[in-house]
Amino acid sequence: MVSCFNKIIFFDIGGVLLTNGWGHESRQAAAAKFGFDYEEMNILHEFIFNVYEIGKISLDEYLNTTLFHRPRNFTKETFIDFMLEQSVELPGTLQWLIQWKKQHRGRFRFISINNEGKELNDYRIQKFQLHECFDAFVSSCEVGMRKPDPGIFRLAMGIAQASPEQCIYFDDRQILVDAAAKTGMDCHRHKGLESTKAILESLL
Repeated sequence: MVSCFNKIIFFDIGGVLLTNGWGHESRQAAAAKFGFDYEEMNILHEFIFNVYEIGKISLDEYLNTTLFHRPRNFTKETFIDFMLEQSVELPGTLQWLIQWKKQHRGRFRFISINNEGKELNDYRIQKFQLHECFDAFVSSCEVGMRKPDPGIFRLAMGIAQASPEQCIYFDDRQILVDAAAKTGMDCHRHKGLESTKAILESLL
């Protein structure tokens, strides 16, 4: 079965529409604010974060492993609030996409493909009203796979019921653009609103 939509447009979220949910800059800022050893925490983060992103453990379990395996002079709740505050909308792209989709209603379907832990993913979708932009979310925490696993791109096309020729994908990381391109999708590195806007406008 092939989708009746003209094109299926897949987007990454972190680094494209929003800041990254819990990138190294945020972890470094947390270490400075709360006074813990960043290098120690980061080793544990690298050990366990992929497991969190594919939905195998909760945010609580992630934090127990990376920080709260010893007494701290701050609470887990305070730390989670800080984590959530790191999510900020990047200028321009999200609001333009929402309006462009409305303007061309029925011609395009928008689906996210993103790596994110469940609690952060749910918060970001609700906080930034991403349902206004996306028709579906292929999030690593829900599907048990994370980019660059080619399976997550194939799953996204299966959910859309679309052939690779119908699909366009945008990501801010070239390594992930290249991984998606191996599935046959038309893939582009997102460098900013103007270049991405030009590619989308060329579809009309």
